Amino acid sequence: MKRWRAKALDEGRVRELTARYRCSALEAAILVRRKVVDADALLFHFERDLRYLPGPFRFHAMSAAVDRLRLAHERKEKVLIFGDRDADGISATTLLFEALCAFGLTVCWRVPVADEPYGLSCNAVDEHAAAGGTLIVTVDCGISNRAEIAYARHRGIDVLVIDHHAAPETLPDAIIINAKVPGAGYPHEFLSGCATAWKVVTALRFSTSGWYQRPVVLLHVRPVTGAYTIEAVKMCNMEVVDRLSETVVPRMLLPSHTRLGAFLEGQEVFVWDEQVVRTQLAKVFGGEFPWRFTDVRPRMAAFFPQCERASLLRMKNFSRIGRARSKPMEEIESFINLFITFVQKDTQLYRGAADELQLVAISTLSDLMVLAGENRIMVRYGLQAMNEAPRVGLRELFAIQRLMGKKLGTVEVGWSIVPLINATGRLGCPHRAVELFLMREASQRALQARKMVQLNEQRKKLGRSARALAEPLARASLETYSNRLAVVCSDKIHRGVTGILANCLSEALRVPCVIICIMADGHAVGSLRSARGYHLFSLLDPLADLFSDYGGHAFAAGFSIPSERIPQLLHRMELYAATIEFADESAQECGEFDAELDATQMTRGLLTLIDRFEPYGEGNPPLCFLAKKLKIFSASLFGRTERVHVKLTLDAQVHKWPAIYWGAGEKLAQEFAVGDVVDAVFQVTRNTFQGTCTPQLVIQDLWRSE
Repeated sequence: MKRWRAKALDEGRVRELTARYRCSALEAAILVRRKVVDADALLFHFERDLRYLPGPFRFHAMSAAVDRLRLAHERKEKVLIFGDRDADGISATTLLFEALCAFGLTVCWRVPVADEPYGLSCNAVDEHAAAGGTLIVTVDCGISNRAEIAYARHRGIDVLVIDHHAAPETLPDAIIINAKVPGAGYPHEFLSGCATAWKVVTALRFSTSGWYQRPVVLLHVRPVTGAYTIEAVKMCNMEVVDRLSETVVPRMLLPSHTRLGAFLEGQEVFVWDEQVVRTQLAKVFGGEFPWRFTDVRPRMAAFFPQCERASLLRMKNFSRIGRARSKPMEEIESFINLFITFVQKDTQLYRGAADELQLVAISTLSDLMVLAGENRIMVRYGLQAMNEAPRVGLRELFAIQRLMGKKLGTVEVGWSIVPLINATGRLGCPHRAVELFLMREASQRALQARKMVQLNEQRKKLGRSARALAEPLARASLETYSNRLAVVCSDKIHRGVTGILANCLSEALRVPCVIICIMADGHAVGSLRSARGYHLFSLLDPLADLFSDYGGHAFAAGFSIPSERIPQLLHRMELYAATIEFADESAQECGEFDAELDATQMTRGLLTLIDRFEPYGEGNPPLCFLAKKLKIFSASLFGRTERVHVKLTLDAQVHKWPAIYWGAGEKLAQEFAVGDVVDAVFQVTRNTFQGTCTPQLVIQDLWRSE
């Protein structure tokens, strides 16, 4: 029997969170056990509004990217969007194409088809140059295409790279928007390619407002013991670019003798309640001062009526951002946050979010981005939009998958929608998915959706035959690679299933897996998937001299290589495999649950709790509970072809709970039976049948109570 334990718990932090956020002790305990305790993590757990997202100009290169796109519009240049073939690249290509067209640019798009390699190609550059193109925007690719971008520059084409993959030591000669590039400035590295593209789109929209590249200073004066502290913050594009704080004893200095004079010279200065600020400055300087102010509070009150007569001190106490901080927030910080939110509202920064964040949600889930930080808000917003008004293309996929009218969460999207989009790329026709999202005629979209379902069925068949071929070879390779790596190299495996095959085998064998597909054109492509926390670039980087190209993420990566180098690659992998170490090699397998529930907690209120922790996925698995002394009221076997699953009713005293225990048919009667009192580890889900939604337990483990 698998051992289970509760995650470590700091009772003091639980009490602190319960008091500060007015949440239940159970929710606070789960947050502490999951280490969601710092200010940013808690903010993104509790809040839903897009105003809490970091601004797009946190990317230091964003102004350069926006200016280049605006120049292309001004010059009527031809722009090529070059994307990737997976669901992230397809989503990003769609989002960017729609946004740039709406902006008035002359745009075309392209994704790799058939056996074309990942990333920008010289052939694509030549074709764009021949068409008179002068700007290429790569999305979800490009950061590793230094040679191809150099070739584009040679042909007189500028390149904007929008990517999220790990950056090489030498960067391409391009404007780069990629949070993983050292010095990029953006606080979160785990954005998907489509989310990164959305940041560019929001910045481009912002550039059409009067606030773009408009420096302003926020000025605040507050009394301290025997003096006044004058705080000034210079802002541009919703970002702090400089700040000054000076404490002055009244009537001791002239304005020109302070640092404030130079800081404010020539600046547009905003204050909160001009009359109060002027009165305080008169006390500080004993008379006139040379600065002119704009009272921004009345304009803000149009969006936030509570501002109309409130002081900054009062507004600070209302701040939800301030609540998340371990130290009290200063009034100037409240002013900054209010001003940023005001500008967002004034510019309608997120006016396209309902459609666009559906694509961002698809990309984030498909690319297994960590569902922490701002990804939580974007995915949650996107899922809500899908449920309320699915965008063009997704509506047809939901219909064909019989999801219309059902509550859609990360599981439904990840299992029923993402594979359809990915199948087009895996079988060499990702353009079909992009076309689906861009088609205007509903009848054409319905036909395209049916074709994508057929492609996915074809992909499944290829996957099954590839696994039948590859699994024995992978198992046999373990001895060669020190039982730390599995490698399969074949010309009989379709390149479109190498990634999913590597994933299946890495899970089955519990070692990193490399699947290499040898193609007819003299090249081979490889897909890698990790296991047991191993960082794949520890394997790939020492082999970089052999690859034509390689890249990806820490736990999912790929490469291309000339076929004649494969023997050398396999030999060096064999040597290197002996050095692979796993962090969990000596750890005994032990499951962890989030909380132990008593009978009073086993109510429908659990559904509200699990909703608060949505969205679930990478880095945020579904909540897992332990409950003891549950009586098995009923039990029966079920299954479509074989009756290998168990349907249960568990009596938790206050309520009886329906439950499913997948693959546990052989355990019924042997390890548990009707009438037994058991302990169970489970997740809580909703079961929708014929339009009726009921709570249901999904059993992870179950044993007779002691």
